[in-house]
Amino acid sequence: MPFHLHKNGVSVRIRLTPAARKTAFQGFADEAGGADAGRLLKISVNAVPEDGKANRALIEFLAKEWGLPKSALGLIAGDTSRQKTILVQSDDPPALLARLCALYSK
Repeated sequence: MPFHLHKNGVSVRIRLTPAARKTAFQGFADEAGGADAGRLLKISVNAVPEDGKANRALIEFLAKEWGLPKSALGLIAGDTSRQKTILVQSDDPPALLARLCALYSK
């Protein structure tokens, strides 16, 4: 899964496609190196990848999808890359991890 416990919450690994027709969850992708290297959430956003617009659109989309405030999500890696790591801050990381895993296990 693309979700991992972090000391301040849950980190989420994402493969972002900017400038897409629509903003949506597109499934899962294997990280470079094959399935053993890890899984990523595939998300597309209709924002262009300039001046942080695609990153902001990603944060807004995830906050809405997960019912969390935008302030709880932050980009911790991949500012200019398509592969990104988002930190979702939480007072109860194990509960958040279980909730996110349940959302994408269907």
